[in-house]
Order: sequence, then C-alpha cells, then structure tokens
Amino acid sequence: MTPVAKKQLWRAIASLVITAAVVAALFLLPSARVYLWLKAVHVIAVIAWMAGMLYLPRLFVYHCKAEPGSQQSETFKVMEHRLLTVIVNPAMVVVWAVGLWLAWEGPDPRYGWFASGWLLAKLVLVVVLSGVHGMLSRWVRDFAADQNRHSEKFYRIINEVPTLLMIAIVLLVIIKPF
Repeated sequence: MTPVAKKQLWRAIASLVITAAVVAALFLLPSARVYLWLKAVHVIAVIAWMAGMLYLPRLFVYHCKAEPGSQQSETFKVMEHRLLTVIVNPAMVVVWAVGLWLAWEGPDPRYGWFASGWLLAKLVLVVVLSGVHGMLSRWVRDFAADQNRHSEKFYRIINEVPTLLMIAIVLLVIIKPF
C-alpha cells in the first residue's frame, strides 16, 4: 500500500471513529433528546451524501473532456477519489445507520416499520439511491484506471437521477401520503 493510500485509509478510519464516538455519546442523553440529536445527525449526513452524489457526476462530465494521463485528468482522479472516500461514503454509512435506528425507535407508532407505507416506499428509494452510489463508485474506479466507457451526455443524464430520487424521498418524508 502506498503512503498516500495509507494516509487516505487512516483519514477514512478517523472520520468513522469520530462519527461513531459522537453517536455513542448521544446515547448518554435522555432518550427523547437522543432521538432529536440523531435526527439532526441524519439530516446533516443526508445533505453531505446528496452534495457528493450531485457533484460526482458533474466531475465526470468535465473529466470526460480531459485527455487520459493529462494533468487535468489526474487532478479529476484525485478530486473524485477524495470526494467519494472522505465525504460520500462516510455520509452514506451515517445515513443508513442513523436512519435505520430512527425508523426503529420512532417516537410515534403511526410511523413505524409496517404501519406506514411511506416509510417502506422511502426505504425502497434509498436502496435505489444506494445503488446509484455504487455505480458512481464503480465509475470513479473506471476513471482512475483510464477506462471510462461513457459519454459526457451520459453523465449529464445520470446527474439528474439522485436529484429525482431526493425529491421523491423528501416528499414522502414531509407529506407522508400513505
């Protein structure tokens, strides 16, 4: 493992440890307070995850225009890798961990796992969003190996998928239509 890879690995581990420590500390608060704090952490993590999910395909659009092996291409590789490993991946882990806890421990039984269709629909959409995350991760690896197989137009279209999923998820959470 190269020194740069070791440094990146340690940064990722440090951010996960800090996140876990903060979440663990919240368990020392009274349970109603814990729920509110974790809800805030969940929203913050969702914002970070979505920011990365919206920015990464935009980087791909510009990366398509760069000549493989050029200084510009190498810069995009670093940006894409750091965005994915430092922001997007940890944010997704926090979204899932805290989100599942919130769904399990929800303060209102009307919004429990099986009592509300909106929650199940939201979970399905979050699974789809996680699949998009996986595809973006794959494309970061492809660009890193100078093996991009898609066009600039493809990434422009893909850039809209997380937005549409986010809109649907937010509407389900706020409106709770069923």
